[in-house]
Amino acid sequence: MQVDRSQITQDWLKTPLGAALLQQERRVVEEALDGVFGEQCLQLGLWGDSRTFMRFTRTQRCSVISEPRVIQDHASKPCAIGHLHQLPIDSDSIDAVLLPHSLDYSDRPHAILREVNRVLRRDGRVIILGFRPGGLWGLRRLIPGAGIPPGADHLISERRMKDWLQLLDMRIEGATRYFFRWPLLGNKVRGKSEWELRGQAWWPELAACYMLSVQKRVSTLTRVRPLWHRQPQVIAGLAESQTRVSRIRFERSKIDPSN
Repeated sequence: MQVDRSQITQDWLKTPLGAALLQQERRVVEEALDGVFGEQCLQLGLWGDSRTFMRFTRTQRCSVISEPRVIQDHASKPCAIGHLHQLPIDSDSIDAVLLPHSLDYSDRPHAILREVNRVLRRDGRVIILGFRPGGLWGLRRLIPGAGIPPGADHLISERRMKDWLQLLDMRIEGATRYFFRWPLLGNKVRGKSEWELRGQAWWPELAACYMLSVQKRVSTLTRVRPLWHRQPQVIAGLAESQTRVSRIRFERSKIDPSN
């Protein structure tokens, strides 16, 4: 299993198209991490260098875990090496997890999501970046020289990803579709946001990528006291009448010893 990006993919991110994509993803991830606080943020898989997204975190610490078989240079060196479907991390110890296209390169996405759910603390956050099988880039196989990143062979649709997350009892807080550029390496990539603003407003179905912001939910159990432990309810009128009957019987017994 090859989950992380190879050197070929890292080289693709240095092309004009890849650099434009990475620049746009910095913006959407920065917005998503703006309200995420806590002690520890964890990124699973390299996408760019190790500081591409971690510079935007507001947690006390941040770490990047990469697969052991990935070639890394000094700039993209992760904090730790390990299998993403078997994280060497304690349960309930992470406040936020970032998955930058990690599931697009994995043949075990369910196992990775289960590990993410395990290590997250209560109300922890997850941010997922993924390529959309549809849209403009969904036609990449019909276009000679299409610029889809090499090795992204396990694309998961946004709808299916939401279904998987809901099965893990995670709440979808937000969904963003972004990057409206033709997937051609020779395409001139200009300016920032004109195409993005138009695409998000007029044709979101043509977006190349999506981002999901997710929160882990923990069901709160309400303790129900068993019926036999509940205090009996006393009806005031009935209690008073019973007391009066008992007093009358006692007085009569004092007058008539035969009773």
